[in-house]
Amino acid sequence: MNDYDVYVVDDEDVAREGIALALRNDYRVAAFPSAELALEAMEKGLPDLVLLDIGLPGMDGIEALGAIKKRSPETVVIMITAYEDVKTVVSAMKLGAYDYVVKPLQMDGLLLSVRNALESVRMRKEIQSLHERYLKENVPCFLGESDAVQDIMEIVGKVAASPDTAVMILGETGTGKELIARAIHYRSPHFKGPMVSVNCAAIPRELIESELFGYEKGAFSGAEASGKSGLVEEASDGTLFLDEVGDLSMDAQAKLLRFLEEGEYYRVGGTRSRKVRTRIISATNRDLEAMMSEGRFRKDLYYRLAVVRIEIPSLNQRRKDIMPIATHFLAQFNEKFGKSFLGFSEEAREALEGFHWTGNVRELKNLVERGVLLGEGPLLTPEGLGLERVTSAGGDAGPGQRWNLPPLSAEGFDLLGLLGEIERRYLREALRLSGDNESRAARLLGISRDTFRYRKKRL
Repeated sequence: MNDYDVYVVDDEDVAREGIALALRNDYRVAAFPSAELALEAMEKGLPDLVLLDIGLPGMDGIEALGAIKKRSPETVVIMITAYEDVKTVVSAMKLGAYDYVVKPLQMDGLLLSVRNALESVRMRKEIQSLHERYLKENVPCFLGESDAVQDIMEIVGKVAASPDTAVMILGETGTGKELIARAIHYRSPHFKGPMVSVNCAAIPRELIESELFGYEKGAFSGAEASGKSGLVEEASDGTLFLDEVGDLSMDAQAKLLRFLEEGEYYRVGGTRSRKVRTRIISATNRDLEAMMSEGRFRKDLYYRLAVVRIEIPSLNQRRKDIMPIATHFLAQFNEKFGKSFLGFSEEAREALEGFHWTGNVRELKNLVERGVLLGEGPLLTPEGLGLERVTSAGGDAGPGQRWNLPPLSAEGFDLLGLLGEIERRYLREALRLSGDNESRAARLLGISRDTFRYRKKRL
């Protein structure tokens, strides 16, 4: 027996029992002489399919169809009619009927219609199950209880349903822009397609075009002999996430614009246009409007990329979310390091909620990871998180620690020297966290790689 529940609703005893008898070998069947009784039964459990007579006493079939679809939009309904009235059939189809059959019933035709309808139910359930599994396995938590986060996730749900709409995500470094991009991708109809991420700031400007669009054989010195497909092509029928899109060269911007407008592109050194269907999600922590006014970012590209804009507030702007996020990371690192921390001390909670977050969620994650790895428990304390280590400007303080800043007195002090020391420490810490990768270190600090190199050399 197939695992489907079928209702038969018909006021004619012979027709109702005949249909039910024909279906009972393959499905779980319940039969009702009126729509009212069927709707009452739906309060206890929803059927997969309803065979519904139009000419019922009391509530007729058309009215009952509307009530069924309102209560359970996914329930499939096949209408039964005594005569093929076009207006009635059209009304039923507009209300969401899957099919209709005409009395006197041809049982073979009815059974075929039922099988086809339930096959559509099977496919929908399979896709839904796959979708839920992909979401569970692939979408990281973007946690938060604040109104801002709830508003963002509402937008994510809406924009995910339109897989061709370009989305731009704006926010400070460490706010979780890629998490939002992944949430959009894995909630979209193309969730089984590839999710390809590229950090535009990490690729040399002279190579970004070939990385995005690929190149043909012999396109330039050092090119692979067979040529190479680009990231746009790899993301076909999926999503291409362009992080730090403000770092694209003007030439790369022009080619990206052509792709967005026409859905086609050329490989470097190629003469044949290529077409793929790829959703573009971009992100940046830069002020693109200022860059546009300075002529460093194309206005027409901006408007193509920012069909929908999602702005993620900093952690300092949504302090209500700090403890839920910290608690999530605590559980994550408990499991990773085999620890059993029970939570945060009251002093640690106050310290976390009152801290000024320059690295946002990424900085919070690093603090909790450090605390769980090095601490003993049972509670994480401010000392364990590194929030109470107060040092002088000459000490070994790093990001996430409080500074003992000298007071401004009548004698004054060396402001530029202090600022240089602070900057030097953050550069060192960024290099440590990134494993001495200058591109990643620059991203942690929200600056370009060229700026990072310049400041590193200067200091």
